[in-house]
Amino acid sequence: MRRLRFTLRKGACLPARPVLATETSSVAPLIAGDEVGTFDLGQYGSSRVAVIILARNEARSISDAVAGAKPYAHQVVVMDGHSTDGTPELARELGAVVFQDPGRGKGSAIRRSFELVDADVLVMMDADGSHEPADIPRLALPVVRGEADLCIGSRFSGGSDELSVNVGQLIRTIGNISMNIAINSRWSVALTDTLNGFRAVRRDAVQVVRLREDRHTIEQEMVMKMLRHGYRVSNAPAHEYVRRYGESHINIWREWPRFVWCVIENVCRRDLPPRVAQTGAPPGTAALPTSRDHAASVNRSISSPASANES
Repeated sequence: MRRLRFTLRKGACLPARPVLATETSSVAPLIAGDEVGTFDLGQYGSSRVAVIILARNEARSISDAVAGAKPYAHQVVVMDGHSTDGTPELARELGAVVFQDPGRGKGSAIRRSFELVDADVLVMMDADGSHEPADIPRLALPVVRGEADLCIGSRFSGGSDELSVNVGQLIRTIGNISMNIAINSRWSVALTDTLNGFRAVRRDAVQVVRLREDRHTIEQEMVMKMLRHGYRVSNAPAHEYVRRYGESHINIWREWPRFVWCVIENVCRRDLPPRVAQTGAPPGTAALPTSRDHAASVNRSISSPASANES
């Protein structure tokens, strides 16, 4: 049985890194406020939760990522970006299911994982050690409980060791805040972080919105398309650490024009009525809960699905 230990000072906002101790079954510690409790997979009820770890040449950190995620999910999947350093072999040794992504970027890997991984709730997590595995339930439980369809880890409320003032990080932070303002204004929401890749989403809902981006822009595309279709998007505190080894695979100078265009493209498009998930309820049954009409329209039927080319 695997048990993780955490230390947290009263009033502190930054979680400590877990220290692996003795083996246990599916019970792992979960920090709730200032108290240290336990988390059991039974808290997910009948929902199946899978963690999808995106990795490319992360041999030095993949083992910790897989081992850290296992106590908090029914399945751990690694989407390998054609690594040449033994990353997939190390992940398999620890019991992860490994798939090779299409090789066109982070977005293509995420979209492919939605096709391959058969779970009710999917949690995306990076392999570089920047995400805290103990935060997985904080993201997954709101989705499992029906409180949100997409829950994104907020580094502004959970803390980030990477919000340092160098040119690249400054551009990233300003860009994140600017996109938050645009998205919040357009859809009348109050999100604090829309770009963090650490997030949980309902698989049937995300398949409805038909994501298209192949690169890192898929993260903001996911938020905006979920909102355009009326799904509920929320934040939960999640801490971000500095990447343990190597350098980030994102080139901010090359990517930022695509980030800007993706925001403009989605903000300017009309909202669409929520559609029944292709893998969920059949046409003519209850609509998926939405942010606009959750209370009144859970039992409303969808009679005329929107055209696919509006996604």
